[in-house]
Amino acid sequence: MLIYLPLLILLYAAIACLLFWNKPKIQEYLAVSATIGLLGVASLLLKNVYQDGIISSQLGGWSAPYGITLVADTFSALMILISSVTALVCIIYAHDNIDKLRKSKGFYIIFLFMLFGINGAFLAGDIFNLYVWFEVMLVASFVLLSLGSTKAQLEGAVKYVVLNFIASGFFLTGIGLLYRVTGTLNMASLSMVIQEVKSPELVTLCALFFLLSFGIKAAVFPLFFWLPASYHTPPMAITGLMAGLLTKVGVYAIIRFFTLLFVNNTDFTHTLLLIISGLTMVTGVLGAIAQKDTRKLLSFHIISQIGYMIMGLAIFTPLAIAGAIFYIIHNIIVKTNLFLISGITGKINGSFLLKKSGGIYDHYPYLALLFVISAFSLAGIPPLSGFWGKFTLAKAGLENGDMMIVAVSLIVGLLTLFSMTKIWSKVFWPAMPESQVNEQRPPVKFSMILPVVLLAAITLYIGLFPSLLLDIAMQASQQLLNPEEYISVVLNKN
Repeated sequence: MLIYLPLLILLYAAIACLLFWNKPKIQEYLAVSATIGLLGVASLLLKNVYQDGIISSQLGGWSAPYGITLVADTFSALMILISSVTALVCIIYAHDNIDKLRKSKGFYIIFLFMLFGINGAFLAGDIFNLYVWFEVMLVASFVLLSLGSTKAQLEGAVKYVVLNFIASGFFLTGIGLLYRVTGTLNMASLSMVIQEVKSPELVTLCALFFLLSFGIKAAVFPLFFWLPASYHTPPMAITGLMAGLLTKVGVYAIIRFFTLLFVNNTDFTHTLLLIISGLTMVTGVLGAIAQKDTRKLLSFHIISQIGYMIMGLAIFTPLAIAGAIFYIIHNIIVKTNLFLISGITGKINGSFLLKKSGGIYDHYPYLALLFVISAFSLAGIPPLSGFWGKFTLAKAGLENGDMMIVAVSLIVGLLTLFSMTKIWSKVFWPAMPESQVNEQRPPVKFSMILPVVLLAAITLYIGLFPSLLLDIAMQASQQLLNPEEYISVVLNKN
């Protein structure tokens, strides 16, 4: 039952919230309880997989490669754990960040269903079922983006859903073509069958369709324009969750497909990924530097940081993929925290515009310290978590002879630091604007500061004691590059 619990807890909690539609307070208790329970189950799942190996289960009594397959390896179990941490801090933050109207319109229900879709995508062992989980996640995230029905939200949500529907079209095309070529959609079965396809160029074409689909969802270059147009519009509890998790589901799918399935033509596919990673880093960080709104600036940094994750996959060595996985975990924690901090500073200043902000350090020095921890970690300053992720990727790149992408990653790291100092010099360090001198600054609610403190503490812990996460990431990397155990467990070949 352990592999089902990350889904069942969320599904039953969402159904229970529906039964209390007119009682948002009860919905909140149920959602918080569900995310706490999910955190416990996710921790146990990762412990079991890390110690005892991959877990697989078949729904409906159909043996693989038929029926619905759920698989938990180290990578997917780690992603479920980090998604549960992100969900818990965001649901706590939402207590004072989400208004009563949104809560009364089903915020907690949609929140749980989106997390349900995310966890389903991490556990999917069949490509068509992965498509279904992506659609669950897409519909729920669209509702969350538009919940509140402001003009900016609706504009952002329309751009988001249109481009993601295009991504779904590429996904379905890839599924149809791949099934025509191989006769199966079970990932473990595909991993064996795809090696024997007599038309390898069709397999490469399938790979490009999936790369287009997942690339849109992951917001890689040049498919990222929907993200900065939409992520700044909803309340920060929603943005924090989406910034931390949604694009990472796309990255997860790219890593899964281009390690387990599409490895026949790595000279082409992974060289293409290497180019995409560099362009994603550069365009994202340059876009961030040009912004004058903290939400948009941080949104462009989501794009830039995705480039580092794709870089690890493109280098395609055990150390590089371990570095990519480490970087994903670090980035989810740090990026979520930066958005939550910006939500607090925006509430204090009454604006997210840099020119209308200031005085945070004078009045809230502890908040400035929390920002510095997350900002320096994002830039890769030692000994914070971002340093170890970038160090691992750079080491892997140098060992593999990929000097250019390593140089690009280091330059982008410096530009990231520059953009973070831009926020510091406009929002935290200067005195408050003259128009606000006589205004009383609002107190920071405990429910909003607690998640920020927890995420900053995790960032510090990972930075000071990186060995455990590096060991887990290395095991996940070995399983991805050597899929024999995955295939054996799913197809019951022991």
